Amino acid sequence: MSEFRQKCIGKTNLVGSFAAIPHPVAVEVMAQSGLDFLCIDWEHAQISRDRIETMVRAADVHRVPAMVRVPGHAPEAIQAALDSGAQGVLIPRVSTAAQAQAAVKASRYPPQGERGVGPGRAAGYGYRIPEYLAGANDRIVVAVQVETSEALANIEAIAAVDGVDVIFVGPGDLSVSIDAIGPKAADKLAEAIRRIIGVTVAHGKTSGIFCAKPQDAAQWAAIGASFFVLASDTMFLGAGAAASCSAARAELARDGRG
Repeated sequence: MSEFRQKCIGKTNLVGSFAAIPHPVAVEVMAQSGLDFLCIDWEHAQISRDRIETMVRAADVHRVPAMVRVPGHAPEAIQAALDSGAQGVLIPRVSTAAQAQAAVKASRYPPQGERGVGPGRAAGYGYRIPEYLAGANDRIVVAVQVETSEALANIEAIAAVDGVDVIFVGPGDLSVSIDAIGPKAADKLAEAIRRIIGVTVAHGKTSGIFCAKPQDAAQWAAIGASFFVLASDTMFLGAGAAASCSAARAELARDGRG
């Protein structure tokens, strides 16, 4: 767990997934699947602030690092996620260097940032504050999500921000923002992603990307990406159920009972 950030910035290939089901059982099931990390999706899933800590704790049981994708740029949300014991944060819709700098400040204790000190779970509810403070800046992963046309235009400046560990591509929002939706615009989207990954790697930062299916990871790894969020618990649940249902119906049809 303590090596998670070092693996990230060392560009070890890491495969995680979004945790969107707001229940610790779902987190534990995902944590036992062999994933390198989980990213609790506080931005898009119906997860309350108090449930974040429960979900992080469930991942901790199986020694799988848990990050949190926070709802926005608010320092209070970033601090809440980190105080829960999360190993990192993913900040969505970072489109400027100033926004990236603000994300770093909210995630790091002074002198590297402006994160407030509190007796949360990460610090043993106040019993281990000195120990936590001593190592938190070295352990916490700060990832910013690049997913707008503005961010694409500013990628050089964003990639140059000190303290950003991972620059993460959100292909869905990016495709909408640059008008590259659908198969006919696939080349335009791929070109934008290649630019983001290329600039990120050139600045010595770790490049990450969301992959809806496992086959997508290899093409981006070939040009330098190493941090992959593969689908989500809800996507796996739906795909698994659909595949098993289809297989059962095929067996019944073959048996003459369908």
